[in-house]
Amino acid sequence: MRRQVAVVVHPGFQLLDAAGPTTVFEIAERCRPDNYELVLLAPGGGDVESSSGLKLLTRPLRDGPFDTVIVSGGEIIRSMEAMDEIVAWLRRASARRIGSVCTGAYLLAKAGLLDGRRATTHWASSDDFHRRYPKVRLDAERIFIRDGDIWTSAGISAGIDLALALVEDDLGAEVARRTAQQIVVHQRRPGGQSQFSAFVELGGRTGRFAALIEWVRANLAEPLTVECLADHAAMSPRNFARAFTAETGVTPAKAVERMRLETARTAIETSHLPLERIAETAGFGDPGRMRRAFLRTLGQPPQAFRAAAEHRGFSRGGQAAALPGLKAVPVQRRTKANERT
Repeated sequence: MRRQVAVVVHPGFQLLDAAGPTTVFEIAERCRPDNYELVLLAPGGGDVESSSGLKLLTRPLRDGPFDTVIVSGGEIIRSMEAMDEIVAWLRRASARRIGSVCTGAYLLAKAGLLDGRRATTHWASSDDFHRRYPKVRLDAERIFIRDGDIWTSAGISAGIDLALALVEDDLGAEVARRTAQQIVVHQRRPGGQSQFSAFVELGGRTGRFAALIEWVRANLAEPLTVECLADHAAMSPRNFARAFTAETGVTPAKAVERMRLETARTAIETSHLPLERIAETAGFGDPGRMRRAFLRTLGQPPQAFRAAAEHRGFSRGGQAAALPGLKAVPVQRRTKANERT
């Protein structure tokens, strides 16, 4: 019996939020026929215009049962009142599992489906989402999160990762892998993966600590305590910690761990270096500590990332490029004198 997948859109929806998941299920159906049937729903049905101006032909919202319901995101925040029909429909929806892409999580939250649950949404909407729905255990760094029968994903392209995870849950890893190959993505990103690069995100938000972040990146093997970082910034530890968190949105310790994780993961996926060597160079000290950090933040152990990379044929044995921490980059120590210039 085919699993009926309902993708819900609304005026101003983000096109890829709907097109990405539907394409995944379409290709999965080709890989293993007679498993999925897609239906596109919207209040009132008919042509629904996306945020890009392109329209999709939909059917009116109707009661299930459905196997899976996925709510697209888009221009929801500016027109929450217009979404009441979808919210009411979600409250009574009969489905084995319900998911959202991007800001579609707002509608699940308004329907009360996320109360007390872990969830994610687009990182740019995280502060507003948290203010509106404090009962939701929001983790805005994750690509997608599963909490029981509720699945939520980050913005736009993350809907593809969510749909691949749903296919894997239904039909197994091999079908999900073949589906990913057909849509020319390397693999489903783990749900625990961060929505953004630590180096780009931390250095891009502000120029104030850009030189420090570059120095940290090149010296990850060192014991990078708050006191050490504060010294390089020519600030007291207390003032530095407060200023750094205000500028970047994360504590110094969390920033260092994220940079170590990103460096270690790159080395794991693009080289054949032993995990012991990678753990040492990335600053974890030993593989056990690195493994715990991977599980806590990325949801999978280092070995899983290496196995996936080798399966894709991406591991090339490069060493220096995979470990930028091997090359020390000096940074000019900030002083009160040059702060004034």
